[in-house]
Amino acid sequence: MSYTNGLDKPDLYFNTVLYTGDSATSTAGTLARTISGVGFQPDFVWVKGRTTGGYDSHGLHDVVRTAPKWLSSDGTSAEADVTTGFNSGGIGSFTSDGFGIYSGIAGTTTNYNTSSTNYASWNWKANGTGVSNTSGSITSTVSANTTSGFSIVSYTGNGSSGATIGHGLGVAPKMIITKQRNSAGNWFVYHNKLPVTEYLILNSTVAGQTDNEIIYNDTIPSSTTFTVGNYSQINGSSNTFVSYCFAEKKGFSKFGSYTGNGSTDGTFVYTGFKPAFVMFKRTDTTSDWNIYDTARAPNNVNNKVLQSNLSNAESTPSETVFDYLSNGFKPRGSPASINASGGTYIYMAFAENPFVTSTGIPTTAR
Repeated sequence: MSYTNGLDKPDLYFNTVLYTGDSATSTAGTLARTISGVGFQPDFVWVKGRTTGGYDSHGLHDVVRTAPKWLSSDGTSAEADVTTGFNSGGIGSFTSDGFGIYSGIAGTTTNYNTSSTNYASWNWKANGTGVSNTSGSITSTVSANTTSGFSIVSYTGNGSSGATIGHGLGVAPKMIITKQRNSAGNWFVYHNKLPVTEYLILNSTVAGQTDNEIIYNDTIPSSTTFTVGNYSQINGSSNTFVSYCFAEKKGFSKFGSYTGNGSTDGTFVYTGFKPAFVMFKRTDTTSDWNIYDTARAPNNVNNKVLQSNLSNAESTPSETVFDYLSNGFKPRGSPASINASGGTYIYMAFAENPFVTSTGIPTTAR
């Protein structure tokens, strides 16, 4: 079989770029440096320092909120402008092949250019600065890429339970991540493999949480909208929010689940492609959100892990390892965080290559 959805080259829609800080700093009105090699103009960039810990928080930037606006997945802080005083650091602009960095005082939470520090940037393509979407009861601003199944959604809450928000994807998203912008709040996660009554928190280790009625209103997203409850951190009246919405696309993305077997020859998880990036979370008990990618670890076994809920540096635990295969992945360790016997896990994965390309050639394992 072959893929005809335009995703034979998944690195045109998602790509990981690594770089090393050179300590250059900004002056008024200028960027410290530009990071290139993404292969497209990114609309959503997630940056994490790999070789330092304790202060190097995750930094999430997108084109709808505008590049200088920073949020961190390992905390609850409100959105901040990284250009203020040029003493914090972060992404100041998006370019045709990457992003520009403001950089100031080394060691602050959003500094992306500390000397000799290694960084990972995960980059997604949406569709520019966004357009008004009136599909829901709340008007949203949406940058949607219907080919790759990714959209950035900005909205202002109305405090009403059951409010709907347009996401622009044309198909129902399988995963949604939402954060309040104007004040402190958790990162709420809808995932299609959780019971509709449950949600997760990206900045926390907590297991699947019930009472989803106040978060995503116990409602499965439709092809045009998702639904929110009346909790202040997801739909407070006059509060502002951003949601990252992901639909599943054959050969490019998968939002699934698996059950651990407790063996060093772990459960095989079929995705239909060779993964470039996997983030997963155990849902039946407390566990970190673990992030693996093939840029940081190009060969099996892959044991270079970062966690979205922690500012820690990259770790390489010998027992928490994965193999990336031509059509999925397999945990090769048995720790509770990745492969406990009977443990339940959800994941999001993006492709390096589809299992079979449009030319009909199967890909191979690493």
